[in-house]
Amino acid sequence: MCGVAFYPLSFTLYPLSFALGVSSRLPLKIVMTEAVQPEFSGVLVIDKPAGITSHDVVARVRKILRQHQVGHFGTLDPFATGVLPVSVGKATRFAQFYLKSRKSYEGTIHFGFSTDTYDATGEATSEAVVAAPEVPVLEDHLRQFTGRLLQTPPPYSAKLVGGVRAYKLARAHKPVDLGPVEVEIYALELLSSQGAQVRFAVECSGGTYVRSLAHDLGQKLGCGAHLAGLRRTAVAEFTLNQSVTLERLQEAAEQGKVESCVVRLEALLPDCPELVVRGREETSVRHGHAFELAQALRPRRGEAPGSAPGITLLKILGSERRLIAVAKHVSGAIYHPDLVLV
Repeated sequence: MCGVAFYPLSFTLYPLSFALGVSSRLPLKIVMTEAVQPEFSGVLVIDKPAGITSHDVVARVRKILRQHQVGHFGTLDPFATGVLPVSVGKATRFAQFYLKSRKSYEGTIHFGFSTDTYDATGEATSEAVVAAPEVPVLEDHLRQFTGRLLQTPPPYSAKLVGGVRAYKLARAHKPVDLGPVEVEIYALELLSSQGAQVRFAVECSGGTYVRSLAHDLGQKLGCGAHLAGLRRTAVAEFTLNQSVTLERLQEAAEQGKVESCVVRLEALLPDCPELVVRGREETSVRHGHAFELAQALRPRRGEAPGSAPGITLLKILGSERRLIAVAKHVSGAIYHPDLVLV
């Protein structure tokens, strides 16, 4: 649905004083103000360009929309491009549900030398060698990097080391002691191989560093490697097909059509079942009171007493079918509205 931007007129009228004999032909000052975007809540899937941080994107969106409450679901490195879900208004409160979301990427690994940042922006940390891994060797090693594995984050990362960001220690040439973290690689596919350049696609869990994946592959093959390019194609349900550039968002704002770019609150968490409440039940949910699911949704006969009905989150819609809350499973058939949109 397209929104309409209204341009309000501000009039300044000079008072008339007939007693003093002032002419009635007084100037009328008309001030045209800029278009004001109505505040809204939802997610903008931004196609982030290379060379700027995720925080820079958030700042640009704040300026374009003139809304202060703006955030994002999952940092994207400055040199990377692609999907960056930017939350606006009440949608910023949904970040907790997207922390561990699946992410998909396409990228290029350059074999032959490693870098301190594990990507093309860093300084070489190994002597360059001629490397052109054969396809069967690459495919075998890619298989070894699928499934659950322990991965050490890059020294140039936002991980905390003794309360200090790792990248700050690395820039100061101080030791960066980062322990391995369990991640999961759901799929890792070889797209093409040409000499030292290898293109790939990966689907992985939240918290996975694709830079570390490229670096570790180079270590395994004994020739060093770094990530030469990266484009994120999806974060959870948000994909490149839904994305808009910052320039397109600016145009939409100027035309009063920002809502055409927005993923509405009701469309978030599409895999979560919906529950419609009305009347007293709706009032109770809006006040954050726990509730019990209807008999039909409880555990079946034979299941362990107090077992969960298999639903960890519920989207609660009000009588007008607008999202009013997200409830978490407590125990048995009991749910509590952890996130209430008032």
